[in-house]
Amino acid sequence: MRAVIIGAGISGLATAFFLRHMADRNGIDLQLTVLEKDSRTGGKIHSIRDAGYLCEWGPNGFLDGKPATLELCRDLEISGALQRSNDNARRRFIYSQEELHWVPENAAAFCRTRLISWPGKLRIAMETLVPAERGGEDETLADFCRRRLGPQALEKLIGPMVSGIFAGDPERMSLKSCFPRIHQLEVEYGGLIRAMLRLAARHRCERRAGKAVAGAGGPAGVLTSFAGGIQELTDRLEKVLGGAVETGTGVTALRPLRDGFELQLDNGSQLEAQLVVCAVPAFHFATMVEGFDREAAHLLRGIPYAALQVCCLGFRREDLNRDLNGFGYLVPQVEKLDVLGTLWDSSIFPNRAPDDRVLLRSMLGGATRPDVGEWDEEQVRERTLAALAKTMKLQAEPEFVRVFPHREAIPQYVTGHGRRLRMLQERTGRYPGFFFTGNAFYGIGLNDCVAAANRVAEQAFGFVRRSS
Repeated sequence: MRAVIIGAGISGLATAFFLRHMADRNGIDLQLTVLEKDSRTGGKIHSIRDAGYLCEWGPNGFLDGKPATLELCRDLEISGALQRSNDNARRRFIYSQEELHWVPENAAAFCRTRLISWPGKLRIAMETLVPAERGGEDETLADFCRRRLGPQALEKLIGPMVSGIFAGDPERMSLKSCFPRIHQLEVEYGGLIRAMLRLAARHRCERRAGKAVAGAGGPAGVLTSFAGGIQELTDRLEKVLGGAVETGTGVTALRPLRDGFELQLDNGSQLEAQLVVCAVPAFHFATMVEGFDREAAHLLRGIPYAALQVCCLGFRREDLNRDLNGFGYLVPQVEKLDVLGTLWDSSIFPNRAPDDRVLLRSMLGGATRPDVGEWDEEQVRERTLAALAKTMKLQAEPEFVRVFPHREAIPQYVTGHGRRLRMLQERTGRYPGFFFTGNAFYGIGLNDCVAAANRVAEQAFGFVRRSS
């Protein structure tokens, strides 16, 4: 049987790896091909070494509190090369009212912080009195936060967090799809503070028994990468898959056959396969299926993407008038700055900058600022430096600048995303041997993509076994 994975980002490469492993383990001969239209694999994972600085084009790692990527690294025999972030990277900040505030990590720090006013703190503390919403409506993150925690928590805490993770607009994003664990906690415990207290008590019991339990916000963990950047993961996958990966070969259209699919390639040739897994962005996926399923194409085009500009700046350490003992900071939308936040990359991992230098990485744009996606490199540089002058009081000129534009950076899980997925699964389920995965559907993080790749590989292998 011939199986084709379309797309060689982390989702496609991991799916191919899992599927081939399942086939080999069961003694099934599977002709596996991974097609990638770009000249390189990895998708948005791209670690770039330039002038002694290590810049991440996209994500800079994964949290080790979930097992998916750790288990993949073990299977790839690269667990020994993993690099955990520095301890000081646990300190995170939010810029508000012309200063950086350390995000409180416990009740005592929450009481002391000036980030939230005392009326705002009291409103958060009253969360236990708010009745649980038991209905099935797909609530926005903003509505959920205002209902349970109050408007100040939305403005100063939740809003910046959503911008930092999704580059998204909390007024449009789905709670169930973006933070399913939080929705589950309200349903199960009646509120977030109740859940935190109950889970903390359970955690103490489990810890005494030598076990562990997720916290109220779901599994957390330590940010983890490799000395050469997170691209080491996708490079290793490509190497293990060997000749199965073909770069510079794109798929422009699919056509169902009586026993499989015909793939139209961008070089004018065709390829037939009995099994196809699409692991490409939703808008590319839509163009492939439009010729035989317009409804599926319509559903896929309904998944919006936020544009981002990533600006990496290198400075001499002596030119900074503050320490960088932390992860970085996020900026609430009410502050009207061009940056969503800035990561202090050289403080998070070692070897990200030359000796006596620091590397800062700022994100600009997102769902609330689509205009930023059209800025040129010089405009991104100037606006980033202007924002750093306000947030970090930084006046120095950088000695190193790299700007990475992302026209369609991060898929947005807006309200109705879950229903859209169910409808898309129903449409694709009409074509035996047809599957899909990727960060547009089941989670945008690296862990989410690897876990989804494993699930779809199991589904695909089930089809292979039945066909065999």
